[in-house]
Amino acid sequence: MALSGGGFEQAYNAQAAVDADTMLVVATGLSQATNDKEQIQPMLDTLDQQGFSAGIVKTLIADTGYCSAANISACQAAGIAPLTPEASVTETMAHTLKTKAGRALYKLRKQTVEPVFGIIKSVLGFRQFSLRGINKVRGEWSLVCMAWNLKRMAVLRPKTALNP
Repeated sequence: MALSGGGFEQAYNAQAAVDADTMLVVATGLSQATNDKEQIQPMLDTLDQQGFSAGIVKTLIADTGYCSAANISACQAAGIAPLTPEASVTETMAHTLKTKAGRALYKLRKQTVEPVFGIIKSVLGFRQFSLRGINKVRGEWSLVCMAWNLKRMAVLRPKTALNP
C-alpha cells in the first residue's frame, strides 16, 4: 500500500475459520486484499483440502465484510449455509438474520472468532507480521494460529488427564 510520504507499507489481511464448539482454528487464510469480499472461496477451498466436506461444516458465520452474492452462492454450492449480516444481498439473507434462530447463530461469531483474534493480539502479543512476502507471512500466520490451538487444546483437555 502506497503511503502519502512516498513510502510503501506491506499490509496483509488474515482470516481464520474457527470451530464454534471448541474455538479451535480449523483453517487459515491470508491475502493482500483490502477487504474480505473475495475470501470465502479460498477458505472453502482450504476447508475442502483439509477434508471438511459438506455435512461437517454446516454453517459459515461471517461479518459484514464477507457479505456478497458471490460468497453466498459459493457457500450454497458447497452445501454450507452462509450467515452474514445484510449489506446489498438477497432478501433471503436479510430474512434469515431477522429470525430468532438466525440472530442466535450470528451471535456465535462474536463469541467464536472475535475472541480468537482478540486473544491472539492481546495475550499472545501478535499485532503485526515480522516477515515479508505473502508466502512467508502465510506461514507466520499459520504458526500463530497453531500457537493459539496449542493454548486452546491445553484448556480443552479433560481435567482427569492432570491427575493420573
